[in-house]
Amino acid sequence: MADAQDYAVAARIERLPLSSWHVFIGIVVCTGFFFDAFDIQALSYAMPVLIRPWHLQPGEIGAAISVGFIGQIVGALLFGWIAQRWGRVPAVIATMVGFSVMSLACAFAWDLRSMMVLRLIQGLGLGGAIPVLATYVGEFASARRRGRFVLSYQCAFSIGLPVTAWVGNLVVPHFGWQWMFVIGALPGLAVLPVARLLPESPRWLLSRGRNEEADRVLTRIEMAISHGGKRPLPPIPANLPSAPRADTHVGNLFRGIYLRRTLTVWTLWFCTYVITYGMLTWLPTIWTTVYHLTPAEAFAYQSKYSLISLPGFLLTISLIDFIGRRRMFLLGLGAGGVLMMSLALDPGAGTLVVLLTLSFSQLMVGMLALALSTYTMELYPTELRALGSGFGNAWLRLAGAAGPAFVGLMLPRFGLDAVFFCFSVLLLTGCVVCFFFAVETRGRVLEQLSPSLGDRGAPTPVPLTERVGEA
Repeated sequence: MADAQDYAVAARIERLPLSSWHVFIGIVVCTGFFFDAFDIQALSYAMPVLIRPWHLQPGEIGAAISVGFIGQIVGALLFGWIAQRWGRVPAVIATMVGFSVMSLACAFAWDLRSMMVLRLIQGLGLGGAIPVLATYVGEFASARRRGRFVLSYQCAFSIGLPVTAWVGNLVVPHFGWQWMFVIGALPGLAVLPVARLLPESPRWLLSRGRNEEADRVLTRIEMAISHGGKRPLPPIPANLPSAPRADTHVGNLFRGIYLRRTLTVWTLWFCTYVITYGMLTWLPTIWTTVYHLTPAEAFAYQSKYSLISLPGFLLTISLIDFIGRRRMFLLGLGAGGVLMMSLALDPGAGTLVVLLTLSFSQLMVGMLALALSTYTMELYPTELRALGSGFGNAWLRLAGAAGPAFVGLMLPRFGLDAVFFCFSVLLLTGCVVCFFFAVETRGRVLEQLSPSLGDRGAPTPVPLTERVGEA
């Protein structure tokens, strides 16, 4: 039987240097993030060419886009619970295979109803992928670099946005909309053999009372990183807590310090993604219907809009561990809301002005869109982490459903300016909530930042000044 120090999972993870082993983990995680972005947007680039043959009205377009997000709400909750109950790795594999298979099925849709049914089912895997992947990779990160570490893998989502636009611009006009969904089926075929080699999270194993198994998994990781013991590892940090075995209860999301955290992060998810998906999914159609661009021009404009996610990622990864999550969120929500309001107050703005203003607004809001998965998994203890991430992502998917539906209802009745105004108010509301209620997580060991409920009742927070490596 291993001694007590062998079970110091958090301390042993804290000392691990970045290595080729982390690159292996990143292959699967990046693939999941990339194709989640691709498959979520695939219908948006197929929809403009389906309007005439399927005789679609604006409300039907919004419903078709939104129905996938309904499935994603269920998927986020379902796979968050599966990851908490049966482990991170089984949930990772199930989500990626699920959304890949259903993407291929969407290529054979014959009308709006069949497409909506298939997208609803596909949404289960898409909804579960992000919270499970973010939780999994975050549990292998040290406190000093956790933000950059997780975002470095999540950059695949940011890359997926402009790549989807580029592929849609190339594939849909020349080869047909079906090929967007065929391409979206690739990760299930490419990643499944590799995903089966992923190690289970030692933090999760420890929380389930599987101490010896957690020790064996972490020992194998240490041996891989140290090249069989030939390269010495840094010393194990002292005085870091270890999470006790604890059962998962949904009600614990609303106990003690976790009540305020839960309500705050849910608000941030919703305010951010109502705008993100409302604009992202509707802009190809807005360019053609409001600004009367041709489909080719609309795809070109959307490609330029999507490219803003790349510098947005670089900005986010530079700031997240430098100024911290909370200040970065305040900057993104505040600036994004002001830019959106400027469009609402300038109804005569031309297409170039609208494109530039929306792009810079999305650059600001995109900092939250990129970092919220990392932030959410930091806010909960191991026994709640996947479940809390799943619930947070469920609000993302609810916002993803509400945003396109809201635009579909508002646009024909009140015009695009009213859409901009309402989205601006939401962003500024999120900014106020963040200012008063969000906690900073930068540089904090997960077990210190989010103590386990265990059998001790509601936890008390660790002072914000206590950070790894600081006196």
